[in-house]
Amino acid sequence: MAYQPTWESVSKHPVPQWFDDAKLGVFLRWGLYSVPGWAPQVPDIQQMLREQGPSGMLRNNPYAEWYLNSMRITGSPTWEHHRDTYGPGSTYDDFIATFDERSATADLDALAGVCRAAGAQYVVLTTKHHDGFTLWPSELAHPHKGHYHAQRDLVGDLSSAVRAQGMRMGLYYSGGYDWPFNDALLANAGDVALAVPPGEDYAQYADGHVRELIDSYAPSVLWNDICWPPDADLAALFAYYYNEVEEGVVNDRWLQRAMPRNPVSDATARGAGWLVQASWRVVPEKLKSLTFPASTHYDFRTPEYASFDEIESKKWEATRGVGHSFGANRNERPEDIITATGVIRMLCDVVSKNGNLLIGIGPDASGTIPEEQQVPLRGLGDWLAVNGEAIYGTRPWTVASTTTTEGTEVRFTVRGDRVYAILLDAPGVRRFGLRRVGLGGDEVRLLGVDTALPPGDGPTVELPPQVPVSAALVLDLGTDVRWLG
Repeated sequence: MAYQPTWESVSKHPVPQWFDDAKLGVFLRWGLYSVPGWAPQVPDIQQMLREQGPSGMLRNNPYAEWYLNSMRITGSPTWEHHRDTYGPGSTYDDFIATFDERSATADLDALAGVCRAAGAQYVVLTTKHHDGFTLWPSELAHPHKGHYHAQRDLVGDLSSAVRAQGMRMGLYYSGGYDWPFNDALLANAGDVALAVPPGEDYAQYADGHVRELIDSYAPSVLWNDICWPPDADLAALFAYYYNEVEEGVVNDRWLQRAMPRNPVSDATARGAGWLVQASWRVVPEKLKSLTFPASTHYDFRTPEYASFDEIESKKWEATRGVGHSFGANRNERPEDIITATGVIRMLCDVVSKNGNLLIGIGPDASGTIPEEQQVPLRGLGDWLAVNGEAIYGTRPWTVASTTTTEGTEVRFTVRGDRVYAILLDAPGVRRFGLRRVGLGGDEVRLLGVDTALPPGDGPTVELPPQVPVSAALVLDLGTDVRWLG
């Protein structure tokens, strides 16, 4: 169908089957921040926000892609690192020459291969992060930076490499922030809204950028971050995208929220931000989380370093890095990187609740993924090679979870009328039941084992004497399965 530039029209857009079937994507954060590749060693951002409040989170930001903002907060760990490593007179733009030199020879087929080996069905690349630097040769000059982009068309070259390996290509764009546009610095909660560039100039700039991306690269996923300029015609942009990319999807971070901008209101907002920080101890726990309010229309939600407890009726996508940062952080320790077991179990949990997993890795300036980040992805890919039928193309079952009779956590998926039970740990016994699950006597299969198990006897399953070592064992329970809850 042809979409009209109205909310009523674009709201009729269905989530295409490919996205619901895909289940796994890889998020690539690549840009000037990949040259220093540094952020403090801290817990994940959600935990740090709960413990330190907004100002503490911004001062000690674990996201390496926020390097430009963090290095400008005097006395912060990143400010100290930048001064000590590059000298007090160095600037963020000094990284441009190094990035262009190293990315010019980046092996993008190898980079796409890392994603393919993980079992990913799609890739999402940062085309412009909050620093304003674009990875494609945009025809739109930055009003304060000129032609502020990579010399190589990294978006186009990587799109070709990703598609050549059978995956779909998605593009991230930071519509909410472009720090050089209004010389924004985020130091407290009040700066979160003030950092969004106001006015029609930025609205036209952002809209023009995204239309360039649509026209040049036809992304299967259009992934905006933070929010969208309130002066832009977002319904018209969505209609344009859907008409150009028939099976495209958009995420939820396009909220348009206008606020008065003048010296008095700005000072009030910043004062309120410091007040929030000062009273953080008494803020209700349920409010101490990094959340992104949803826009008027979206195809899927995007909780960050977070998940949902139950099956969601609306499609969603959990996103996080393999470490505590999305961008490459050379300061991370081995214990900061999620294990293959951790990411496998996370994927199973997310898929059981109607979600996809978008797992983030950070190339260095030359486009190389550090070995320690590749290890969990290879483990995930190896597991999916055996158990992918319980993940790809599945849908949530009647419930997301239960436990075995001896306490092992279980997640469910369904393909057609076949139900899969995914054990998130090895059960302590060979014979066990699935709590509140009735089995009708169908032959049970343990994926990865050639011989079938004995038919389910009422509520029980019996494993073979030799069980494969696996982060998650998958049982095909057959078609006659009932929830007894």
